[in-house]
Amino acid sequence: MEKKILVLVYGGRSTEHDIACRSAAFVYRSLDRSLYDLHLVGVDKNGDWYPQTQTAAWEVDPVFLPLDRDFTRNNPPAVIPVNPRGALAALCGLEASALADCVFFPMIHGVSGEDGTLQGLFELAGVPFVGPDTLGSAVGMDKVVAKRLAASAGIPIVPFVEINEEIWGEEKEAMCRRAIDVLGLPLFVKPARLGSSVGIQKVKTAEGLMPAVEQALQFDDKVLIEQGLEVREVECAMLGTARAKPSVVGEVVLDAEFYSYEEKYAKNSRATTRIPADLTPELTAEIQKLSARLFEVLALYGMARVDWFLEKKTGQLYFNEVNTIPGFTQVSHYPLFWAKSGKDATSLLSDLIGLSLRRAQIKSGLKREIPDC
Repeated sequence: MEKKILVLVYGGRSTEHDIACRSAAFVYRSLDRSLYDLHLVGVDKNGDWYPQTQTAAWEVDPVFLPLDRDFTRNNPPAVIPVNPRGALAALCGLEASALADCVFFPMIHGVSGEDGTLQGLFELAGVPFVGPDTLGSAVGMDKVVAKRLAASAGIPIVPFVEINEEIWGEEKEAMCRRAIDVLGLPLFVKPARLGSSVGIQKVKTAEGLMPAVEQALQFDDKVLIEQGLEVREVECAMLGTARAKPSVVGEVVLDAEFYSYEEKYAKNSRATTRIPADLTPELTAEIQKLSARLFEVLALYGMARVDWFLEKKTGQLYFNEVNTIPGFTQVSHYPLFWAKSGKDATSLLSDLIGLSLRRAQIKSGLKREIPDC
């Protein structure tokens, strides 16, 4: 069988650089070389990436992987130190030196834009960017993780059951029975890490649950089955740091069973938005307070739109989901809520960019070396 190429990247721009080199050495020693064609890339404390081509001189079983920056000894001319900043600059058609004056404003919704992967690239490159960091983005994108963290902070959530693709194939019938036993009917089936209501279905019968889960698993390998409640959908936009400020609260007014993809984007959609929502001052204040608390609990930063369910029968409020890169069109809720709160789009964008620069300044001032004892 042909060997798989394995790229071991080690070191890094942190106080744990040396520990990482030791961990890498363990991986280096422990790999089955009959299965892998191993390539090594050392990342120094400045964040520069160096492909390691002179490994023949290394110890047979090193306890610490060295990082060779000397490319004068018979290295191919194409092998040069590569900084993630250079890679990012190349992707954007810029000179690497230009990144010193750049701020990145990600406007890619969903997978690979809102889930922490793009934010991770920005953080590796050490550039300022708008919105939550890698952790906050990943947490916010995953409905299951976000709901569990919310519940741990005492924020009400709709009861749900998680489905994982790895065990679904063997236990699908048992999982469906358990979901109905625990949650009853109707149910909502949702991919765990998608936005815009893609893949969401309302299930009214036991027979309809399995096909709905199968369809959701085409979009994500993790799905949640949520208790189906009759609710109003209310939202609050957030702006700031850990102690972010809430906007007015708005409401999506529906003439449909739920806020589906079609209701959000179809030309003949009957959904409208009421800004501000028709709520008592006390309930509005409670939604704003809980939105601010959730922003902190989920480690968010800069911007987010927090969506809530308000059960019609009981008046109980439940956290639904958070959008870390909310829509930003002229009819999107996030800028509309802030406009109604007295902040126009130009001021809103300036604030978001200013927050990104503030965070970058704080991070650039963090120590990267451990003081001598």
